[in-house]
Amino acid sequence: MTAVVLPAAPRVLIAEADPWSRDLLQQVLLNVRCDARLDLCSDGQEALHLLAENPYDLVIVDWELPGVDGLNVLRNVRQRKRNPPLPFILMSSRNDSASVREVLPLAPAAYLTKPLNMESLTHRLQELLLNAGEEVSCEMPSLAPGITLSAYLERRRESADGAPLMTDVQLAVKRSLNPNGLDLTVLKDEIRTDPQVTAVLIAAANSAAHHLGATVQTLSQALHRLGTGQSMNLILGLALKRSARLSDPFLADYAERYWELSLRTAEYGRTLARLLDLDQERCYCAGMLHRLGDLALLRCLQEWKQAGGELDEWEEVGEALAEFGAGYGSALRTRWRLPLELRELIAAVYQFGGGVYSREALVMNMAAQLARLTEHEGIEELAKSRTARLLKIGLPELMRLRKK
Repeated sequence: MTAVVLPAAPRVLIAEADPWSRDLLQQVLLNVRCDARLDLCSDGQEALHLLAENPYDLVIVDWELPGVDGLNVLRNVRQRKRNPPLPFILMSSRNDSASVREVLPLAPAAYLTKPLNMESLTHRLQELLLNAGEEVSCEMPSLAPGITLSAYLERRRESADGAPLMTDVQLAVKRSLNPNGLDLTVLKDEIRTDPQVTAVLIAAANSAAHHLGATVQTLSQALHRLGTGQSMNLILGLALKRSARLSDPFLADYAERYWELSLRTAEYGRTLARLLDLDQERCYCAGMLHRLGDLALLRCLQEWKQAGGELDEWEEVGEALAEFGAGYGSALRTRWRLPLELRELIAAVYQFGGGVYSREALVMNMAAQLARLTEHEGIEELAKSRTARLLKIGLPELMRLRKK
């Protein structure tokens, strides 16, 4: 048998100011070369420092970097006269002929305009990082020796990738395409029931590169702020991540139940908001996102099993959800910088402390209580609750809501 000689793992620098675009580039590159050693940075000065310190096989830089821009990073690289020249991909939102003429003498391996064409980017990365016919496969990272499940989950809380996808995003994008491009209205209807997609798009729309006005708090606002190309890229990029979907039947069943609870809460929230002439979309999004942490935890439990960890499905999964689910949700909402107003609506789903609450927060608390009622539970007690009194909703309205 002939031994297969794997190509040496390339070292790649990605310099992109927007965290969500940076993460997307990372996922696309790892999908081509899962063994690549990546350095990530967000400004031109740091990129120059890393270039001076490390030998790279490929550099991917955005022209619109803060401080030293990407074009000057490229100039600096070419002044070093490396032979052969360092492959350099320059990205930019500039597609005018003057900008192209300015770049061409510096001989980038590619000049890609934003929003990026994912197929074109993938093809170019394959040309630069793989020889013809080569494929690279990578094993799941192994667990640290002696690590316990509790310690693993504690460690993963601040770096979890979020919830598994509950929607076939590739099919959703395909259904939203027409001869004129991507229809954002159709796309919203296709993906609005997916907590991970909703959270990521809202977070990306509020990132520094896109924060050009009022805070984005709904999926519809996020899609319009990001635009068709960037929205599509971010959605498809989510499918490239490890454990993007749950393949373990037991964990997938758990996720399905949390997802259904999120859907019921979101629908009750929207219906109540419409009844009371409040913001329906905000309430719907808050309901959709309130179990994000539990779903993210289930994704990490699958990664634990894939890395060789043991898992008592009935006992340990329940204990892990009880201990870490809320913390995972809080960590994700903070790390992704979801708007405070939206986070307050999500918090209202669980409980009230003291103080004065917005009517939307009261709606979310009521929606959650309705969603948790079983088929055989009456709603008489709910009609007597403090939330119902504050909203001025009685038994007749609640009964009509329950029948929908």
